[in-house]
Amino acid sequence: MEEQNQGRQQKPVDQNERQQEEQSQQEIGRLRQVRRDKLKELQEAGADPFQIVKFDQTHHSKEIQDHFSEWEDKEVSIAGRMMSKRVMGKASFCNVQDLEGNIQCYVARDEIGTEAYQAFKKFDIGDIIGIKGHVFKTKTGEISVHTKEITLLSKSLQILPEKFHGLTNTDLRYRQRYVDLIMNEESKRTFILRSKIISSIRRYLDGQGFLEVETPMLVPNAGGAAARPFETHYNALNEDIKLRISLELYLKRLIVGGMERVYEIGRVFRNEGLDTRHNPEFTLMELYQAYTDYHGMMDLTEAMYRHVAKEVLGTTTIVYGNTAQEGDQNQSETAGEDKKPVVIDLGKPFRRVTMVEAIKEACGVDFDQIPDTEAAKKVADEKKIAYEPHHKKGDIENLFFDEFCEHQMIQPTFVMDHPIEISPLTKKKPDDPSKVQRFELYINGAEMCNAYSELNDPIDQRERFAAQDLLAAAGDEEANHTDEDFLNALEIGMPPTGGIGYGIDRLVMLLTNSAAIRDVILFPTMKTIGKSGKEGQEASESETGFFTPNEKIDFSNVKIEPLFEEQVDFDTFSKSDFRAVKILACEAVPKSKKLLKFTLDDGVRKDRVILSGIHDYYEPEELVGKTAIAIVNLPPRKMMGIESEGMLISAVSNYQDSDQEELHLLMVDNHIPAGAKLY
Repeated sequence: MEEQNQGRQQKPVDQNERQQEEQSQQEIGRLRQVRRDKLKELQEAGADPFQIVKFDQTHHSKEIQDHFSEWEDKEVSIAGRMMSKRVMGKASFCNVQDLEGNIQCYVARDEIGTEAYQAFKKFDIGDIIGIKGHVFKTKTGEISVHTKEITLLSKSLQILPEKFHGLTNTDLRYRQRYVDLIMNEESKRTFILRSKIISSIRRYLDGQGFLEVETPMLVPNAGGAAARPFETHYNALNEDIKLRISLELYLKRLIVGGMERVYEIGRVFRNEGLDTRHNPEFTLMELYQAYTDYHGMMDLTEAMYRHVAKEVLGTTTIVYGNTAQEGDQNQSETAGEDKKPVVIDLGKPFRRVTMVEAIKEACGVDFDQIPDTEAAKKVADEKKIAYEPHHKKGDIENLFFDEFCEHQMIQPTFVMDHPIEISPLTKKKPDDPSKVQRFELYINGAEMCNAYSELNDPIDQRERFAAQDLLAAAGDEEANHTDEDFLNALEIGMPPTGGIGYGIDRLVMLLTNSAAIRDVILFPTMKTIGKSGKEGQEASESETGFFTPNEKIDFSNVKIEPLFEEQVDFDTFSKSDFRAVKILACEAVPKSKKLLKFTLDDGVRKDRVILSGIHDYYEPEELVGKTAIAIVNLPPRKMMGIESEGMLISAVSNYQDSDQEELHLLMVDNHIPAGAKLY
């Protein structure tokens, strides 16, 4: 009864909130109509702003402010978006925002004329305007433009978010990046820096004698990385093809062709989950240099990182972490995490350590002393490291590194000499064929790049491709496939070569102090929303089944598990605490294909963490904001190094013609409050 009473008390609050939201939407609709009416008046008066095709912009705000003494009393012409306006009788002030910042403009009726001043008074926040006038300082000392001419260049028909609050809805920031760039100066700065970072990389590599090239995005065989590709179809060729998952194999073909130093910066596509460090479509840079090895690649990487930081930021000392002040408007999807800022020094020599050495330092396990896979699995069991049945010794070594080492590598660290099982395209170490000549660079616990002494033995490469084919046949969707044309290129002969792949987005995250990859990608991947009408209704029904009548769903192939014969007494059953929980955040668990990590509001806490193996059926972002059911009084259980505090309830579908099962997360009406107990 108590829960029922709480539910009854909740409804008036919900109704009030809905009424306020409806009133807000009605007011926005009224204001939008006012703007359309103003536009219609302008058009009828022959002053349609959308007929204007150009404006002679001579200066930007920052240029005027930084060189005031040079431009004082001189005429300038600026253009941008009006972000504020103060009308005071015969004189007014407005603030104009352009690419570089904001500048105040003084607008007087006696200067621009009565008719123009009346028109200016009808301008709205968000309108694009052009202003000609001379530069001066107000009595309060603010650098401004004294307006002589003002032109409405484009009418804004939408309502911008309130300037004081900015655009704080994270999901909306990513979906409507254009509004984010207007309202959040820090966001615009991030993307300006991104452009400068990529330009700096190009200048550095060009200066080292590298050639920038372009290779195919649509490929018959997506190789060069362990990832599941996107697939599409060439209508003209009637051929199934894939989107590339790396740049590697075509760049190596160019090394074979005698182009000794090549690089490419381009988009790659991996059909995987989304989280704070991963986006299915991202920017990768790969480079290859003939006649060097992975030690040469380390030297190049260290020098390039140092060069880019110094050129773009003016320093090699990077402060990364939660440096936002209370009330900061520019929140990312990781806002709220209590991460203290760290100081990362790119100016000092980067540490170099083997993977075996790193694991031994972190947890005392020496993989050089573990003889085989069975012994490795035994040690993994002792350390409670989860692994899959097909994993070999090298795979388990990599799991140990992920669990015990990766997050500790704050300062730049090259981790070298990986096990051969996880590096199918890399040269073996001559003194230890179980390891390869490979390194990864870690900074602040994140992998920044991956490099090899490239495999150029075509016979060895064919054997490794064959092993990958077997993994693919066993169901590994991320395994490589034999590429006969690439093998033919190797048989022609490839010189000893060093190669490296850089995640550009992660480098930008580091240098701009951005917590999430979506903060550095202008238009990140988001689940489509906003379908309307019959199409939207049908899509909703097909996705949820909530409104689809049972008779319209085909259950003929469903296999039902027998009901339990053993009965449970009511007292035992009632000890299981089933609660409604709100999904506050959801992300993929690194190195796991199945697990999702949920952060939940259980009515008492807003930080309950539960792991669930449903990643095959849901992407993390589509579950945020939903209400699910969980058992909250199970003892914590560690999975992939993360404590899982309970169990989310899913329904299992088994089918007559398949051994596979489908999991459907049990989701309920969002009107049910967090913590509501189930009976």
